[in-house]
Amino acid sequence: MRTTVGWLADGPATTLRQASLQRRDLRPDDIAVRVDHCGVCHTDLHAVRAPREPGASVVPGHEFTGVVTETGPEVTRFAAGDPVAVGNIVDACGTCAMCRAGQENFCHGFPTLTYGGTDRHDGSPTLGAYSREYVVRDRFAYPLPAGLDPAAAAPLLCAGVTVWEPLSALGVGPGTRVAVAGLGGLGHLAVKLAVALGAETTVVTRSAGKAGDAGGLGAHDVLVSTDPDRTAGARDRFDVVIDTISAPHDLAPYLRLVAMNGTLSLVGHLGQVTLQAMDLLVGRKKLSSAGSGGRPGTAALLDFCAGHGVTADVEVLPSARVNEALDRLERNDVRYRFVLDLSDLS
Repeated sequence: MRTTVGWLADGPATTLRQASLQRRDLRPDDIAVRVDHCGVCHTDLHAVRAPREPGASVVPGHEFTGVVTETGPEVTRFAAGDPVAVGNIVDACGTCAMCRAGQENFCHGFPTLTYGGTDRHDGSPTLGAYSREYVVRDRFAYPLPAGLDPAAAAPLLCAGVTVWEPLSALGVGPGTRVAVAGLGGLGHLAVKLAVALGAETTVVTRSAGKAGDAGGLGAHDVLVSTDPDRTAGARDRFDVVIDTISAPHDLAPYLRLVAMNGTLSLVGHLGQVTLQAMDLLVGRKKLSSAGSGGRPGTAALLDFCAGHGVTADVEVLPSARVNEALDRLERNDVRYRFVLDLSDLS
């Protein structure tokens, strides 16, 4: 086993403490990565705050960038010194229909998650990237393209690919009218990507004060959802609505914005929803969802972002301030993604 250091919440604790962590010795197709930057996701917050059995622990972190320090004997894609990025999936069965289609995120055997998962070989729990080293199967690491800032690129591996999946699958491009509901970690990247794809992009928000932020991200328009005249005028306007709102909410107002044969894609709140079939029937509207991405899609996202200069808007904090980051995230006090700098871990 290899020893590193990271941030761990154990037992019922809802704060993280620095601790020594064990990583596996490299298998033939593994690489060891020095973790330099790791994004702070709402999933991390939920994992730390969730009740746990006595003795159970969690090390969060599933969107990170770093540098390869060592490779297994069968690895040919990477060498020591290569900059890499890793997302929230670190293994999959590789044989089911979804894996064969390059959608390991939908693996029928369930993908192995970067943390809170179970290793497919030895059954050990996976520990995340709020740590100085991570060991990962080489095919689930991605070359970090030159020109992408490592800190600002880290959230692309979760938040970025989560919104990239529906934008890509729904064929968003020039001539497409896209609305993005919610302007947080997911929403701001959905806006940037939709604009870079050439779509006419509108931000849907409850607050008129978000107009400046939306424009700064490249949005062409802002629709204030609390303005009944504006929302009535936008009925049936958008080919695609990307709903990034994380709290439970009524879908009907957003379906009314969808054009005939258009799609409302839910990527924020993934719990139970209730809707009237008539809201879909009138206009042959579709309701869809997406989550994370497979290997080809993740690689395509990174290449696209490098070619179009798209990264997340981040606030970088030393990892010793991880609990502050989680507390502020819980209050939505971030614009738009926290990223931890792990270089303060020895």
